[in-house]
Amino acid sequence: MSFAFSANPNQLPRSSDIGRMERGLERFRAAANAAEDPALASFATAVMDDNAARALLACVFGNSNFLSQCLLRDIAFVPTILNDGFDPAFETVMGELAALNPAASFKETGTVLRRAKRRVALLTALADLSGAWPLPTVTEMLSQFCGAALSVGMRHLLLTAHTKGKLELPNPTTPETGSGYIVLGMGKLGAYELNYSSDIDLICLYDDEVVPATNRDKIQQDLVRVTRDLVKLMDERTGEGYVFRTDLRLRPDPSATPIALSTFAAETYYESLGQNWERAALIKARPVAGDIAAGNKFLETLQPFIWRNHLDFAAIGDIQSIKRQIHAHKGGSTVAIAGHNVKLGRGGIREVEFFTQTQQLIWGGRNPTLRLPSTVKAIAALVTAERVTPEVAQDMIKSYEYLRRLEHRLQMVDDRQTHSLPDTPEGLAAIAAFMGYADQNSFETELMQTLRTVENHYAELFEESEPLGAGGALVFTGADDHPDTLGTLRDMGFRDPESVSAAIRAWHHGRHRATRSTRSREILTELMPVILGALSRTANPDAAFRRFDQLIAGLPGGVQLFSLFQANPLLLELVAEITGSAPRIAEWLGRNPLLLDGALATNFFDTPQGPADMGIDLAERTNKAQDMQDVHDISRRWVNDAKFQVGVQILRKRIDIDRASRTFSDIADTAIRGLLPPIIEEFETRHGRCPGRGFAVLALGKLGGRELSATSDLDLVFLYDSPALNNDDPIMSDGEKAISISHYYQRLGQRLINAMTALTGEGRLYRIDMRLRPSGNAGPLSVSLERFATYQREYAWTWEHLALTRARVVSAAPEFAPQIEAEILTALARQRSEDDLLIAVAEMRALMAKENGSDNPWSIKHVRGGLVDCEFLTQYLQLRHAHNNPTILDTSTSAALIKIRDAGLLSPDIADDLIAATCLWRRLQGLLRLTLDGSYDPANFPAPLRQKLADAAGVESYAAVDTLVHETVKRIYIHFNDIITDPAQAIREARSAR
Repeated sequence: MSFAFSANPNQLPRSSDIGRMERGLERFRAAANAAEDPALASFATAVMDDNAARALLACVFGNSNFLSQCLLRDIAFVPTILNDGFDPAFETVMGELAALNPAASFKETGTVLRRAKRRVALLTALADLSGAWPLPTVTEMLSQFCGAALSVGMRHLLLTAHTKGKLELPNPTTPETGSGYIVLGMGKLGAYELNYSSDIDLICLYDDEVVPATNRDKIQQDLVRVTRDLVKLMDERTGEGYVFRTDLRLRPDPSATPIALSTFAAETYYESLGQNWERAALIKARPVAGDIAAGNKFLETLQPFIWRNHLDFAAIGDIQSIKRQIHAHKGGSTVAIAGHNVKLGRGGIREVEFFTQTQQLIWGGRNPTLRLPSTVKAIAALVTAERVTPEVAQDMIKSYEYLRRLEHRLQMVDDRQTHSLPDTPEGLAAIAAFMGYADQNSFETELMQTLRTVENHYAELFEESEPLGAGGALVFTGADDHPDTLGTLRDMGFRDPESVSAAIRAWHHGRHRATRSTRSREILTELMPVILGALSRTANPDAAFRRFDQLIAGLPGGVQLFSLFQANPLLLELVAEITGSAPRIAEWLGRNPLLLDGALATNFFDTPQGPADMGIDLAERTNKAQDMQDVHDISRRWVNDAKFQVGVQILRKRIDIDRASRTFSDIADTAIRGLLPPIIEEFETRHGRCPGRGFAVLALGKLGGRELSATSDLDLVFLYDSPALNNDDPIMSDGEKAISISHYYQRLGQRLINAMTALTGEGRLYRIDMRLRPSGNAGPLSVSLERFATYQREYAWTWEHLALTRARVVSAAPEFAPQIEAEILTALARQRSEDDLLIAVAEMRALMAKENGSDNPWSIKHVRGGLVDCEFLTQYLQLRHAHNNPTILDTSTSAALIKIRDAGLLSPDIADDLIAATCLWRRLQGLLRLTLDGSYDPANFPAPLRQKLADAAGVESYAAVDTLVHETVKRIYIHFNDIITDPAQAIREARSAR
């Protein structure tokens, strides 16, 4: 018997596993003998007697489990291949597909497709291994079969939709024609370069002006279902295997769009957000199934996007940046063969493709002869266009075809979509044998030479471009992670490189507003290694990156900020430090990226201004305002800039927390004093003025004590002067719309609150808390000084007098402020029952502990022995002794403790312990509030924050500050119990015993 192919047995790949080869031949003989068709036994004998045929099957059995299974499972098809020949056998399979009735069931359609795929896999491999088909024929046949399989699937699915009443096809006998449903083949499928075990990249579209839908409101819903069924038909594994692994992620913005997209939506995306890598991908696109005419029409509309008819220098710059990110190597360095990825690794297939497509994109707009999907043909066209030398082209084509053959051998072994060489000597030896080499060393030598040839020519592209300095590949194009990029990210210190890569690809898809413009994405591409390098130098690169991503997500636009980074790399280092160690400041930046403008000022790291200079600075700015909205916006910008400056100076250790707290307080004071005059002036134009000494703002809490943190609310009380009259007539304002004095100051106070708290484009100034006013939320917003004094004298609770120890006049007429201060002193310095005071303070603190208590020592405010205990102790001692020692009154907790100690009212040791604890708590709390959001779990403190906490506490290490916190909590709680809790309990017990 003669066979329809000829091959030199000595030139066929040898078996890598002799035992497996022999067992395979024996199983082949046994299966043929056991077959129902007696001709198969004779055929098997003839094969075993023919050196070439036997060697070809031995090559299969000795190298590929998958091909062995295909051959033995469908042994009746083997004579068709070897007797008829590879081309006729292929036509037989294609004819069987064409004859399949579109009305067949989904299951039957899938079964036929899977059996056909198995046959094509076997005959293509045999044609390849025997040398009958060169590489271009192999890839074209695989691509033709894939297109035919997709068409079979589409005919069935479209006819099914027609039968169910979803579509009304113009000609049900040819369902694809006029359906408006398009299946684009991308990548190697589109270019007739399909891999042996490749997945297929598809984009499924529909032209809603063509689709003959019966319910136009459900076009997308119905065609998404068709697409899902197509993927199932191709991709689902059954007992018959699968047809093709199917990937739909090359469609526009795949994580945000449906799997079937209208052509209008796709065109809109490409016009507004399309990236250069997507232009490159579309070079290879072609309609492979569905409505071919509609598909060609769609691609025609994209030609201006893919091919620019002028030299697009911005695009060239973007392409250069992508190329520079890939970090091409030129000569010298060694590639590790074991485990090397021949597609994406150094010197691999992707570099040949990028070498080709880059030049196609740059020059193809003005030279249509370069618009070829085939990589080999495009390289040849570049020679004709004098863009590539013949020598380089010959090297690249030869290398490309060698690497593609190697890729096929790797995939033939187990039908896996792999591109990586084995990482063991045994595995490499097996691939060397399958490639036809006599020994492993010869294989590795030629492969190494091929890889170096590719990477050397590839590196010469844009050779004048400086590398972006990442020290490794950083490629974020396409739908898949680049393995070298993931390795680079790991080397940079990112523990979850896949998430980083996915987020950056989302930037390039324009997922955030800041990355929707072409220019912003081009700058980002250029900056990417610098950004990642800066973030990698933080203590937790992954957390820093997540916050940087949140910053990008919150930006209204990106060009301005990215350009700032490009022109000022040190600014990017600052942002990386902020995102790495100060999430709260990062949040400020996310809301207002223009804060970074201030960081460029030469005096940004100078000592902050004092309150007088702050007032002058803000006044100079608000004096230029055209209206009240301008005043509000200018004030917000000024406050935000000033707070940002102080926050950064804390991070950079240019200012300590104590000074920062006073500065934060000065900023708030200045904002109040700066806003009040224009608010009053505008208010007076309508309502005139009231008699008396006007309006005053009283600060309590942290602002009152000048201990404000970066995030503190402002505790305020509004007072006004209500002069006594000789009659009972109500006091009225003298304006065009006169109102009573009480209504006047209620409205004025509300305007100030609105100005401070309203959200504008510049954000909110502060949150205001008015609950410490007389009668709290039940009382009027503004109260007269007379009513305030009466309330403090006759109605105030002990806790209100505790709060009053921190009252400070922020804004008032010069003649009004002393009277307010006198009334506060009167309220605080009055004689009290020491026992009643002690019991009231103890009960109040116990209630607070019940409502807000914490066992976490790092819950610095509320933990027993923490800041609240220090403040309660101080305020208690002031109320107890102020009637005899009014000089101990001070709004600052630390300053008051010093005065109490110096007056001999508290043991110096205890006083010093409380002073030290108060300073420690305020410093740690100030730093934590600046850097963290939410509860303070020490297990989650970033490493840089831990060191900053140690520095703030004046100790060497985080372990030392943690020990200090635990020990201080215990001591202060003992002091609190000794001074307040235990004596109060003793008093209660004594009273109960009476």
